[in-house]
Amino acid sequence: MSRFCGIAFGLATHVLFAFTVWHLFWFLKGPLPDDLRAAPLGLGAALGIDTLLALVFAVPHSVFLLPSVRRRLVSAGIPSPFYGCFYCVVTCAVLLLTIFCWQPTSVVAWRWPAPFDGVVSAAFAASWAALFYSLYLTGLGWQTGWTPWWHWARGLPQPKRVFVERGAYRFLRHPVYLSFLGLIWFAPLVTLDRVVLIAVWSTYIFVGSALKDGRLVHFMGDSYRDYQARVPGYPGVGFGPLGRVPPPLMTDHDAIGATSGS
Repeated sequence: MSRFCGIAFGLATHVLFAFTVWHLFWFLKGPLPDDLRAAPLGLGAALGIDTLLALVFAVPHSVFLLPSVRRRLVSAGIPSPFYGCFYCVVTCAVLLLTIFCWQPTSVVAWRWPAPFDGVVSAAFAASWAALFYSLYLTGLGWQTGWTPWWHWARGLPQPKRVFVERGAYRFLRHPVYLSFLGLIWFAPLVTLDRVVLIAVWSTYIFVGSALKDGRLVHFMGDSYRDYQARVPGYPGVGFGPLGRVPPPLMTDHDAIGATSGS
């Protein structure tokens, strides 16, 4: 029975993932001019609710990835092969809560002129393509929990996740986050509630990028520090934690080894 429940949970997780991505696409695509309607609760209340909803996604999305939080939850009873699926379910749940409870407003902050709205829409579609390309480079199965769950389902040893510097990762450390920035910024029509979404999620993306660097340093050590020293977090960022960082300091033992040629 426990094996049946484990298999059902993994399959249901990925059905939920597909369902969430479908709704997220239309949510981020934004409204058409004819779809605009006043917030029934009033503008101030709507923007307050939307700010909370935007934070509801941003906070747990980073917290549940912290190594210390993961260790506690695995110790509390979540099997390690299912942690990726658990994280995916939490992410989908908060995204769907945000999408279905979002309070749209009719106040337009800015809109692209007609000659450019097609270009912006094309950039939005390109951001989706870049997102899945970036996820493919690091393993989409790791993002959704499929890879460790599928190994468990087949009775195989748990695989070890490795980082391979290839494709876009040779030029920037966070192509996934950069693609997601495109999803929230490229909208032909931007209402005030969309401004809230852009502000909160853009802040989260940059904070989350720095947190991700910290997690990878925790798991990979000096090999990732070497990568950080060579590749910036984002194009054009030349300072701070999302720029190139100093390489790891050489220890006395390493210096002796390098001098002796060993």
